[in-house]
Amino acid sequence: MSARNRRSTAAVVTAGAAALLALCGAAANAMAAPSSGGAARSSAAMVAAASSAHTLTVPRGLTISDGTRHVVVGGRSIDFGTVVRDLAWNPGGSKAAFVDGHGNLVVSDPDGSHRVTVAVNPGTQTWSHPTWQVTAADRQNQIPAKNNLVFSAKIHGKTVLEKVKATGNHGTPAKISLNSEPGEANLPQTDNTWPNVGGSYGTTVYENTHDGEVYIRDDYLRQQGRALAKGSEPALSPDNEEVVFVRSVHGHDHLFVEDFGGSAPVVKDVTPHATTDYTEPAWSPNGKTIAFRAPNGTYTITKTAHGFGAPVKASSHTGLPAYRG
Repeated sequence: MSARNRRSTAAVVTAGAAALLALCGAAANAMAAPSSGGAARSSAAMVAAASSAHTLTVPRGLTISDGTRHVVVGGRSIDFGTVVRDLAWNPGGSKAAFVDGHGNLVVSDPDGSHRVTVAVNPGTQTWSHPTWQVTAADRQNQIPAKNNLVFSAKIHGKTVLEKVKATGNHGTPAKISLNSEPGEANLPQTDNTWPNVGGSYGTTVYENTHDGEVYIRDDYLRQQGRALAKGSEPALSPDNEEVVFVRSVHGHDHLFVEDFGGSAPVVKDVTPHATTDYTEPAWSPNGKTIAFRAPNGTYTITKTAHGFGAPVKASSHTGLPAYRG
């Protein structure tokens, strides 16, 4: 199954999720889904306590969400009190953003408590893959600080990129304009999805499902963009000099890294011996490790003196990997 087809089944409870539910015990199974506020805090605390004796071995800071109410955080299965889709963390790891079971854009504490509906889905759209855009103010260039959520919105069959203030409550998202760099072809305005923001300047990478290209957008001074390479599901490194993405090779999804920090961009297959599908990559905060999804669990590859090492299984739980702080 291709990476793109698997996204439509993200909300299905997998066998791994069922195992996590079993770990949480009767306290989690008997609990009704809280709406918000104190109920959510209480339920999250109850499940955390119920599962505290049952930890999952995962690398430090790595979290895994699988489209259910349960998220692996700190090696424990935490009940967020609502369905969690496409979870992402702010740079400090103090807040999580995700799409809930109603399709709304939500921000919460790391245990699912203090949920705030940042934007309400009108019911006719499909929202996915929020990513944090957090930058400091640049007084010299008169650029204010940013704390936004950038996400993909499918509206009347057209998929576009939108953003909304992460600190808002029932805010109104705005469509992101996509302008090409001088001399470049006009950028596609629809079929854009899987946004990911990285670095201190709020640069965004995303994929276009129509032409199969990965694009990059400078959102700092010029607010312009261009195509990078053929691929999907991109993630930008913390230093803004590399992007990892998925590309099919001989029937399997491999991970490629493009390094554009030098004089000429270099694209390299960092999983050349893959015999299964590697998808949904995420960079660690120090830019040394990439976590990704495989059919039988979550894996990582780490930079060495000679490039990236071989894939290492980090967890038997399958889901969307993300790094917290």
